[in-house]
Amino acid sequence: MGGHWTGPGLVQDQEGMSSSDKPEKVDRGTKEEKDDKEEGGGFMDKVKDFIQDTGEKIEDAIGFGKPTADVTEIHLPCINLDKADIVVDVLIKNPNPVPIPLIDINYLIESDGRKLVSGLIPDAGTIHAHGEETVKIPLTLIYDDIKSTYNDIEPGSIIPYRIKVDLLVDVPVFGRLTLPLEKTGEIPVPYKPDVDLDKIKFESFSFEETVAVLHVKIENLNDFDLGLNSLDCEIWLSDVSIGCAELGKSATIAKKGISYVDIPITFRPKDFGSALWDMIRGKGTGYTLKGNVHVDTPFGAMKLPISKEGGTTKLKKKKEDGGDDDDDED
Repeated sequence: MGGHWTGPGLVQDQEGMSSSDKPEKVDRGTKEEKDDKEEGGGFMDKVKDFIQDTGEKIEDAIGFGKPTADVTEIHLPCINLDKADIVVDVLIKNPNPVPIPLIDINYLIESDGRKLVSGLIPDAGTIHAHGEETVKIPLTLIYDDIKSTYNDIEPGSIIPYRIKVDLLVDVPVFGRLTLPLEKTGEIPVPYKPDVDLDKIKFESFSFEETVAVLHVKIENLNDFDLGLNSLDCEIWLSDVSIGCAELGKSATIAKKGISYVDIPITFRPKDFGSALWDMIRGKGTGYTLKGNVHVDTPFGAMKLPISKEGGTTKLKKKKEDGGDDDDDED
């Protein structure tokens, strides 16, 4: 009996031990797996948090990456009958801790949807870290090219324009970015003033020195006012040059308007031979006038040519009372 009970008892004890051992192994294995999962999950979360935190710090350091640009001013340093030079000032701000290269600048000038000029400026420089810089973009409009393409653009007119600029920059982390800009305005297509020598007044006359005043009519053929600052010209009477004259007196010529200016000139009649004498005696009143006017306009200063060939004029002599003699010869 003892053996009988011993055997089963032993077996029972063994089975009990086995059954008690097995749950311990299973529980132990489950706990280890859970611990591994918890440790693994915590590590990955820490890595993710580190990456996110580092990314946020990078974004904070570089000011969220993108530089900004704006057209601050447009200059017209030179306008004449042939061309208009335009300089576009673009202010670029770089919030990044490293310099960024300005790779290319694409530009286009159009009027009423029609292209006037376009081009590309490569390797335009570098914008300093945490800095700002004004980049000057020089452009040129050639009026002959515009007129040959668009016949409806008249000399003396003012045309609307739109300047489109694309700045291509290379920003670390973000790569290449395009900063598009636009600016609208007006630009003139200037036309030279029309000039006539209305009459000549002789203030004093002698063989050695004659003082005369040229009464000149200037017509502004432009759609904008001209502020006349100075005028310089050379005068020919009966194909004989009597010298140069200058006007230092300012005047305003309204758009499509007419103004008269008096230009003093001094010359020596004995130096010019019989042709000038014939003109003065009334046998000829032909003249030629060539020169330039220096004017202020709403678009900046301009130097415009003036010329008149084959004109005719009246000769006046000044009376002692200050009036003009009605005779045409002195």
